[in-house]
Amino acid sequence: MGVTFIDIEDENDVGQRIDNFLMRRLKGVPKQKIYSILRKGEVRVNSGRVKQTYRLKAQDRVRIPPVATRAEAPVQLNDETEQLLEASILLEDKDFIAINKPYGFAVHGGSSITSGVVEMLRVIRGQPRIELAHRLDRDTSGCLLLCKKRGVLKEVQAAFRERTVKKKYTLIAQGRWPTKTRTIQDRLLRYETDWGERRVRVDAKGQVARTDFQILEAGEHATLLQAALHTGRTHQIRVHAQSQGHPILGDTKYGGASGPKEVARLCLHASRLVVPIGGDKLDVSAPLEPTMASIWTELKP
Repeated sequence: MGVTFIDIEDENDVGQRIDNFLMRRLKGVPKQKIYSILRKGEVRVNSGRVKQTYRLKAQDRVRIPPVATRAEAPVQLNDETEQLLEASILLEDKDFIAINKPYGFAVHGGSSITSGVVEMLRVIRGQPRIELAHRLDRDTSGCLLLCKKRGVLKEVQAAFRERTVKKKYTLIAQGRWPTKTRTIQDRLLRYETDWGERRVRVDAKGQVARTDFQILEAGEHATLLQAALHTGRTHQIRVHAQSQGHPILGDTKYGGASGPKEVARLCLHASRLVVPIGGDKLDVSAPLEPTMASIWTELKP
């Protein structure tokens, strides 16, 4: 492929960061390569060099140098998976798709996963511009919001950055949760293990984090809780629960692998998402996923 020139005329491209624009355009090109051609000035906007954080404007002319691409892996989607995702949709209109993400589904493809929820929904709906508004861990089920338009996505992402989005989770913690433990504000620090795995721990040098917990039901060996996030740190609920000596059931990473019974999944579910949009708000609730509901049914008194 030779040098390519692209004029920014699509409203969905306006306001997008140049690095994200290139990642979408140059399918199959490693991220490191994209950042390399940006650093070297091989990518030009209106004949000038730009940083990776530059946001595209209407009528910008983007020069993309010759870049070798590798064939993009096809989206892996069978009839059973398509039916499951269709049945999981909580809300859909011209701007949004909100789904009750099943446990075990990655939200997007990666180095070891060719297809995530967003890639599969793009194929199912025939809309390649569907984008994730936020993320959930693969092992967490529940409310996942996707946007169909760039302008809507920008507004939703701004709400997440400004912390005006309300997020509530349902979880099953090991043991009897203390009735007086309602708010945890321990700081959280990301670190890397000796074997290269990224994790989070309570540390005074970490970022401010606050989680409010409410007991929904208490069993002899486990407690069903609701958690409300005031900050959105990585693995926040999981680490805050672990710090109290009551890790989430099924959490093999943060000490919840064992309990009154072995369970097949992490017992954490994104139950509600409230996002302000203009003068209105999007309010989506996801019923407890069947696998987690059945686990609690066996545990509760």
